[in-house]
Amino acid sequence: MFFQLRNGLTDAVTRILKNYPGQDKAPEQAWDYIQRTMECCGWTGRLDWHDNPVVMNSSQMLFPCSCRNVSMTTENATETGFCDAESPDWPVYEQGCMVSVESWLFTNYGVILGICLGVAVIELLGMILSMGLCKSVRQEDYTKVPKY
Repeated sequence: MFFQLRNGLTDAVTRILKNYPGQDKAPEQAWDYIQRTMECCGWTGRLDWHDNPVVMNSSQMLFPCSCRNVSMTTENATETGFCDAESPDWPVYEQGCMVSVESWLFTNYGVILGICLGVAVIELLGMILSMGLCKSVRQEDYTKVPKY
């Protein structure tokens, strides 16, 4: 199960990195937030960004702004998209986000599981109550009860 989760996350992040920037901004903003707060770059490392067509086909040396290592630069690290590097060495974090994300998931798995179980219980109670409501409708002519 652990490897299925890791493979699923790897596939999802690889798609985000290859399509960055794309039409759907929500995954990109989430990934920018992860890189910025966990101080990491890419999934396994900063070289993951070299598969991005914007970085590959650019005549400039571009790097993701959310990867910017604030200890190496004096610029603000809240930008999104790509930034221009003055030198071939990107001023980014070297560590990939895989280790940080997995650590966060294992640290908070109890909370995640509790939320999932809470939602499931609420849905189950809603279904039981709706079945009881339907059963309490006492009509001999069931053609009057709407069928969906």
